[in-house]
Amino acid sequence: MASLSAARRVRVRAPWSAAAWRDTVFVVSGVPLQLAGWLILGSLWTLWTPVRVTPILVLTCVSAILLLLALRPLTSWQRERCWAMLGLDIPRMPDFDGGRAWDVLRDLRSPELWRVLQYHLLVGPLLALGGLAVTVAWTAGLALATSGTYAWAVHPGDPLSDHPQRVAVLTAAGVLLLAAAPWAAAGVRRLDARAAAALLGPDRAKELQRRVDDLAEKRASVVDAADIERRRIERDLHDGAQQRLVSLALNLGLARETLGGVPDEAMRVIVEAHEEAKAALTELRDLIRGLHPAVLEDRGLDAALSGVAARVPLPVRLRVDIEPRASSTVEAVAYFVVSEALTNVVKHARANEVDIRVARLGDVLRVTVRDDGAGGADPSAGTGLTGLARRVQSVDGTFRITSPAGGPTTVTVELPCAL
Repeated sequence: MASLSAARRVRVRAPWSAAAWRDTVFVVSGVPLQLAGWLILGSLWTLWTPVRVTPILVLTCVSAILLLLALRPLTSWQRERCWAMLGLDIPRMPDFDGGRAWDVLRDLRSPELWRVLQYHLLVGPLLALGGLAVTVAWTAGLALATSGTYAWAVHPGDPLSDHPQRVAVLTAAGVLLLAAAPWAAAGVRRLDARAAAALLGPDRAKELQRRVDDLAEKRASVVDAADIERRRIERDLHDGAQQRLVSLALNLGLARETLGGVPDEAMRVIVEAHEEAKAALTELRDLIRGLHPAVLEDRGLDAALSGVAARVPLPVRLRVDIEPRASSTVEAVAYFVVSEALTNVVKHARANEVDIRVARLGDVLRVTVRDDGAGGADPSAGTGLTGLARRVQSVDGTFRITSPAGGPTTVTVELPCAL
């Protein structure tokens, strides 16, 4: 397999291959653009005659201004060259490419400006030397490889025709140069592509930070949209299905209490339907409360958590100090954290009491739920802790649980107060 790969690379880099000519045309076409910066700087210095007609400071300033004005078109041409010949798309830099041509003169402290200057005045000229070296390799190799044929066919009396050893050495040197030229062109092409992408495109660190910020903003929008949708579903269930079930339960209760003379079997059906309606109403209320409790939006986290603690069949100490209030989405996550943690305590912990502390510390909302149960809580055991951790992480929060065997178990959650 390795031999096949090596043979393929040799075939691709053969002097007559399309890749060799593509790389050669690419590096040679870049020489004028890569030397343009120094040509602009040196063009006005032709006016610096021994008579010293033009002050050197004026020439320096004018050359620098001309170079700065030429940076945008030179950079654009370099990007077009990379795209047309290599298919390499180098994105534009908003802080450098936007605005009018002379806007580049305003902020000389721009990192993008200095990166572009680094390419056109330092890296570009070095790559241009590589392009010239590739050109010399091709031309010298072709001349040396055909020197014997030229001497024999065109100038029979040439001294080379009488020295076959020299002809052989020169021909061999020419063949080696022709064989090395595609490899040199490929190396210069790779260096040029990497340098252009790194210096003529957006800074990778800043672009990554911009993408992170954009993703964080989109994630916050998705979380807010999900919270808004939960509120809408809660309102629809509260104002629609719940009211119908209440009406149905009342009618069945009224029928159960007032109807007389009905067969026992019919009365049993009415009683069962009444009980089922009440059970369905209780489940629907729990579902609505789990989606988004109305009291959370109306009266805040303290009142909502007090309602949750009151329904737990254990002594619960609750302390809430969150002034000023956090965002509604964060408060909803904190509410569900406490609600799910209490559910786990009731189902699995065998605890005697629970202590809940919710406090705002600067821009962080910290929620602590501690019970004196058996401990040994494992997030991977399917107790709802994994889903709880994911909900916390959805708003860039942190989730920690300490639960040694024998207890106590402490769940600590920290949430950003604003998204």
